[in-house]
Amino acid sequence: MDSNSNSNSKNAGSSLDALMSSFNSRILELQEFVIARSMYPASSIPDLSDVDAAVSAMELQVQTLKDNLRNEMEAIPKAKKFIDALLQQQKKLQNMSLYVPSQTADRMTLSNSETSRALFPEFSGLDSGSFEALKLDAEPPALPKEKKGRGPPPTWYVTGSELDSLSSYMRGRLTLEKVNAAITDMASYAEANTQLIAAPKKKLAENLWEKALEIRDIATMEGIKGKHFFLEADIKGPALKLDNTGKAILTVLRHLGRFNETRVGHHRVFILHKPH
Repeated sequence: MDSNSNSNSKNAGSSLDALMSSFNSRILELQEFVIARSMYPASSIPDLSDVDAAVSAMELQVQTLKDNLRNEMEAIPKAKKFIDALLQQQKKLQNMSLYVPSQTADRMTLSNSETSRALFPEFSGLDSGSFEALKLDAEPPALPKEKKGRGPPPTWYVTGSELDSLSSYMRGRLTLEKVNAAITDMASYAEANTQLIAAPKKKLAENLWEKALEIRDIATMEGIKGKHFFLEADIKGPALKLDNTGKAILTVLRHLGRFNETRVGHHRVFILHKPH
Protein backbone atom coordinates (compact mmCIF):
# COMPACT_ATOMS: atom_id res chain seq x y z
CA MET A 1 0.00 0.00 0.00
CA ASP A 2 2.81 2.44 0.88
CA SER A 3 4.68 1.54 -2.28
CA ASN A 4 1.63 2.35 -4.41
CA SER A 5 1.25 5.70 -2.70
CA ASN A 6 4.87 6.60 -3.31
CA SER A 7 4.55 5.64 -6.97
CA ASN A 8 1.43 7.75 -7.44
CA SER A 9 3.14 10.69 -5.73
CA LYS A 10 6.14 10.45 -8.07
CA ASN A 11 3.88 10.29 -11.15
CA ALA A 12 1.87 13.28 -10.00
CA GLY A 13 5.05 15.28 -9.35
CA SER A 14 6.42 14.40 -12.74
CA SER A 15 3.18 15.44 -14.46
CA LEU A 16 3.16 18.71 -12.54
CA ASP A 17 6.74 19.44 -13.55
CA ALA A 18 5.88 18.81 -17.21
CA LEU A 19 2.83 21.06 -16.96
CA MET A 20 4.85 23.88 -15.41
CA SER A 21 7.56 23.52 -18.04
CA SER A 22 4.96 23.71 -20.80
CA PHE A 23 3.37 26.72 -19.11
CA ASN A 24 6.73 28.50 -18.88
CA SER A 25 7.44 27.80 -22.56
CA ARG A 26 4.09 29.26 -23.50
CA ILE A 27 4.81 32.37 -21.42
CA LEU A 28 8.15 32.83 -23.27
CA GLU A 29 6.40 32.52 -26.61
CA LEU A 30 3.82 35.12 -25.59
CA GLN A 31 6.61 37.42 -24.47
CA GLU A 32 8.31 37.06 -27.88
CA PHE A 33 5.01 37.80 -29.61
CA VAL A 34 4.60 40.94 -27.50
CA ILE A 35 8.14 42.08 -28.39
CA ALA A 36 7.55 41.37 -32.07
CA ARG A 37 4.26 43.27 -31.94
CA SER A 38 5.95 46.25 -30.35
CA MET A 39 8.70 46.17 -33.03
CA TYR A 40 6.23 46.04 -35.95
CA PRO A 41 3.12 47.94 -34.94
CA ALA A 42 0.01 47.82 -37.02
CA SER A 43 0.68 51.36 -38.23
CA SER A 44 3.69 50.12 -40.24
CA ILE A 45 1.57 47.79 -42.39
CA PRO A 46 0.56 50.58 -44.87
CA ASP A 47 4.23 51.53 -45.23
CA LEU A 48 5.14 47.95 -46.03
CA SER A 49 2.34 47.87 -48.59
CA ASP A 50 3.72 51.00 -50.25
CA VAL A 51 7.18 49.45 -50.37
CA ASP A 52 5.76 46.30 -51.93
CA ALA A 53 3.93 48.37 -54.57
CA ALA A 54 7.09 50.36 -55.35
CA VAL A 55 9.10 47.16 -55.73
CA SER A 56 6.49 45.76 -58.08
CA ALA A 57 6.56 48.95 -60.17
CA MET A 58 10.36 48.79 -60.37
CA GLU A 59 10.17 45.17 -61.50
CA LEU A 60 7.81 46.22 -64.29
CA GLN A 61 10.19 49.01 -65.33
CA VAL A 62 13.14 46.60 -65.38
CA GLN A 63 11.15 44.20 -67.55
CA THR A 64 10.24 47.07 -69.90
CA LEU A 65 13.91 48.05 -70.17
CA LYS A 66 14.83 44.45 -70.95
CA ASP A 67 12.19 44.34 -73.69
CA ASN A 68 13.42 47.62 -75.18
CA LEU A 69 17.02 46.42 -75.08
CA ARG A 70 16.06 43.21 -76.85
CA ASN A 71 14.24 45.20 -79.53
CA GLU A 72 17.27 47.47 -80.01
CA MET A 73 19.58 44.47 -80.33
CA GLU A 74 17.27 42.96 -82.95
CA ALA A 75 17.26 46.28 -84.86
CA ILE A 76 21.08 46.52 -85.09
CA PRO A 77 21.42 44.16 -88.11
CA LYS A 78 18.74 46.14 -89.96
CA ALA A 79 20.53 49.41 -89.18
CA LYS A 80 23.82 47.98 -90.47
CA LYS A 81 22.14 46.93 -93.72
CA PHE A 82 20.63 50.39 -94.01
CA ILE A 83 24.03 52.07 -93.52
CA ASP A 84 25.67 49.76 -96.07
CA ALA A 85 22.93 50.53 -98.57
CA LEU A 86 23.38 54.27 -98.04
CA LEU A 87 27.15 54.00 -98.52
CA GLN A 88 26.61 52.14 -101.78
CA GLN A 89 24.09 54.76 -102.85
CA GLN A 90 26.57 57.53 -102.02
CA LYS A 91 29.22 55.91 -104.21
CA LYS A 92 26.74 55.53 -107.03
CA LEU A 93 25.69 59.18 -106.76
CA GLN A 94 29.33 60.26 -106.78
CA ASN A 95 29.90 58.31 -109.98
CA MET A 96 26.70 59.75 -111.46
CA SER A 97 27.89 63.26 -110.62
CA LEU A 98 30.75 62.76 -113.06
CA TYR A 99 28.20 62.91 -115.87
CA VAL A 100 26.90 66.30 -114.76
CA PRO A 101 28.62 69.42 -116.20
CA SER A 102 30.05 71.74 -113.56
CA GLN A 103 27.65 74.60 -114.40
CA THR A 104 24.69 72.26 -113.94
CA ALA A 105 26.06 70.92 -110.68
CA ASP A 106 26.22 74.47 -109.30
CA ARG A 107 22.48 74.83 -109.82
CA MET A 108 21.56 71.64 -108.04
CA THR A 109 19.60 72.33 -104.85
CA LEU A 110 18.72 68.90 -103.58
CA SER A 111 20.85 67.75 -100.66
CA ASN A 112 22.11 64.19 -100.48
CA SER A 113 19.41 63.29 -98.00
CA GLU A 114 16.68 64.82 -100.15
CA THR A 115 18.05 63.02 -103.18
CA SER A 116 17.98 59.76 -101.26
CA ARG A 117 14.37 60.28 -100.29
CA ALA A 118 13.47 61.25 -103.85
CA LEU A 119 15.18 58.23 -105.38
CA PHE A 120 14.27 55.73 -102.65
CA PRO A 121 11.09 56.87 -100.79
CA GLU A 122 10.65 53.39 -99.34
CA PHE A 123 13.60 54.10 -97.00
CA SER A 124 11.40 56.40 -94.90
CA GLY A 125 10.59 53.33 -92.79
CA LEU A 126 13.24 50.98 -91.46
CA ASP A 127 11.38 47.77 -92.15
CA SER A 128 13.07 44.72 -93.55
CA GLY A 129 11.34 45.07 -96.92
CA SER A 130 12.77 48.51 -97.51
CA PHE A 131 16.28 47.12 -97.81
CA GLU A 132 15.22 44.82 -100.61
CA ALA A 133 13.84 47.81 -102.50
CA LEU A 134 17.28 49.37 -102.93
CA LYS A 135 18.98 47.48 -105.76
CA LEU A 136 22.19 49.18 -106.75
CA ASP A 137 24.21 48.14 -109.76
CA ALA A 138 27.16 45.97 -108.83
CA GLU A 139 29.23 47.87 -111.37
CA PRO A 140 29.54 51.65 -110.91
CA PRO A 141 29.37 53.48 -114.24
CA ALA A 142 32.62 54.21 -116.00
CA LEU A 143 33.62 57.83 -116.19
CA PRO A 144 32.15 59.56 -119.24
CA LYS A 145 34.43 60.41 -122.10
CA GLU A 146 34.76 64.12 -122.59
CA LYS A 147 33.85 65.48 -125.98
CA LYS A 148 37.34 66.83 -126.57
CA GLY A 149 39.02 63.82 -124.99
CA ARG A 150 40.63 63.59 -121.62
CA GLY A 151 44.06 64.05 -123.09
CA PRO A 152 47.25 62.25 -122.21
CA PRO A 153 48.87 62.65 -118.78
CA PRO A 154 51.31 65.58 -118.59
CA THR A 155 54.97 64.81 -119.14
CA TRP A 156 56.57 67.95 -117.76
CA TYR A 157 60.22 67.11 -118.17
CA VAL A 158 62.96 68.72 -116.12
CA THR A 159 65.47 70.95 -117.86
CA GLY A 160 69.18 70.92 -117.25
CA SER A 161 69.07 74.41 -115.72
CA GLU A 162 66.38 73.32 -113.25
CA LEU A 163 68.42 70.36 -112.13
CA ASP A 164 71.57 72.49 -111.83
CA SER A 165 69.67 75.02 -109.70
CA LEU A 166 69.18 72.46 -106.96
CA SER A 167 71.57 72.14 -104.07
CA SER A 168 74.22 69.48 -104.48
CA TYR A 169 72.79 67.77 -101.41
CA MET A 170 69.34 67.42 -103.03
CA ARG A 171 70.64 66.62 -106.49
CA GLY A 172 73.14 64.03 -105.30
CA ARG A 173 74.17 61.71 -108.12
CA LEU A 174 70.94 62.09 -110.08
CA THR A 175 71.25 62.71 -113.80
CA LEU A 176 68.84 64.48 -116.09
CA GLU A 177 68.19 61.21 -117.93
CA LYS A 178 67.18 59.36 -114.75
CA VAL A 179 64.86 62.12 -113.60
CA ASN A 180 63.07 62.48 -116.94
CA ALA A 181 62.81 58.70 -117.34
CA ALA A 182 60.99 58.69 -114.00
CA ILE A 183 58.59 61.36 -115.32
CA THR A 184 57.84 59.07 -118.29
CA ASP A 185 57.09 56.25 -115.86
CA MET A 186 54.75 58.45 -113.81
CA ALA A 187 52.83 59.41 -116.95
CA SER A 188 52.47 55.73 -117.86
CA TYR A 189 51.13 54.92 -114.37
CA ALA A 190 48.56 57.72 -114.65
CA GLU A 191 47.54 56.61 -118.14
CA ALA A 192 46.97 53.06 -116.88
CA ASN A 193 44.68 54.39 -114.13
CA THR A 194 42.79 56.51 -116.67
CA GLN A 195 42.10 53.36 -118.69
CA LEU A 196 40.90 51.54 -115.56
CA ILE A 197 38.49 54.38 -114.85
CA ALA A 198 37.00 54.34 -118.33
CA ALA A 199 36.93 50.59 -118.96
CA PRO A 200 33.66 48.65 -118.49
CA LYS A 201 33.75 45.63 -116.24
CA LYS A 202 33.42 43.09 -119.04
CA LYS A 203 36.67 44.31 -120.59
CA LEU A 204 38.68 44.09 -117.37
CA ALA A 205 40.51 41.07 -116.07
CA GLU A 206 39.05 39.72 -112.84
CA ASN A 207 42.17 40.58 -110.85
CA LEU A 208 41.92 44.25 -111.95
CA TRP A 209 38.28 44.83 -111.01
CA GLU A 210 38.88 45.53 -107.31
CA LYS A 211 41.62 48.03 -108.15
CA ALA A 212 39.36 49.65 -110.76
CA LEU A 213 36.72 50.23 -108.08
CA GLU A 214 39.31 51.84 -105.79
CA ILE A 215 40.66 54.04 -108.59
CA ARG A 216 37.14 55.19 -109.50
CA ASP A 217 36.39 56.11 -105.91
CA ILE A 218 39.65 58.07 -105.65
CA ALA A 219 38.93 59.83 -108.95
CA THR A 220 35.78 61.38 -107.43
CA MET A 221 37.60 62.95 -104.48
CA GLU A 222 37.87 66.72 -104.14
CA GLY A 223 41.21 67.94 -105.49
CA ILE A 224 41.70 64.80 -107.61
CA LYS A 225 38.61 64.81 -109.80
CA GLY A 226 39.45 65.47 -113.44
CA LYS A 227 43.22 65.17 -112.91
CA HIS A 228 45.78 62.54 -113.79
CA PHE A 229 47.12 60.61 -110.82
CA PHE A 230 48.81 57.42 -109.74
CA LEU A 231 49.29 55.56 -106.47
CA GLU A 232 52.45 54.78 -104.59
CA ALA A 233 51.57 51.10 -105.12
CA ASP A 234 51.83 51.72 -108.91
CA ILE A 235 55.54 52.60 -108.70
CA LYS A 236 57.21 49.47 -110.04
CA GLY A 237 59.73 50.71 -112.60
CA PRO A 238 61.28 50.39 -114.99
CA ALA A 239 62.99 53.72 -114.27
CA LEU A 240 61.21 54.79 -111.08
CA LYS A 241 61.29 52.40 -108.14
CA LEU A 242 60.77 52.73 -104.40
CA ASP A 243 64.45 52.46 -103.62
CA ASN A 244 66.80 55.18 -102.38
CA THR A 245 67.31 56.57 -105.90
CA GLY A 246 63.56 56.58 -106.58
CA LYS A 247 62.84 58.38 -103.31
CA ALA A 248 65.50 60.99 -104.17
CA ILE A 249 63.90 61.51 -107.60
CA LEU A 250 60.46 61.98 -106.00
CA THR A 251 61.92 64.54 -103.61
CA VAL A 252 63.41 66.49 -106.52
CA LEU A 253 60.23 66.36 -108.61
CA ARG A 254 58.09 67.39 -105.65
CA HIS A 255 60.42 70.35 -105.06
CA LEU A 256 60.21 71.34 -108.73
CA GLY A 257 56.41 71.26 -108.65
CA ARG A 258 55.85 68.30 -110.98
CA PHE A 259 53.23 66.79 -108.67
CA ASN A 260 51.59 67.12 -105.31
CA GLU A 261 50.49 64.28 -103.12
CA THR A 262 47.69 63.44 -100.72
CA ARG A 263 46.34 60.48 -98.80
CA VAL A 264 43.07 58.73 -99.54
CA GLY A 265 42.49 55.94 -97.03
CA HIS A 266 45.64 53.84 -96.94
CA HIS A 267 46.73 55.05 -100.40
CA ARG A 268 49.35 57.70 -101.10
CA VAL A 269 48.15 59.50 -104.23
CA PHE A 270 50.42 61.50 -106.58
CA ILE A 271 48.61 64.13 -108.70
CA LEU A 272 50.51 65.23 -111.83
CA HIS A 273 50.78 68.92 -112.68
CA LYS A 274 50.67 70.41 -116.14
CA PRO A 275 53.38 72.80 -117.33
CA HIS A 276 52.71 76.43 -116.43
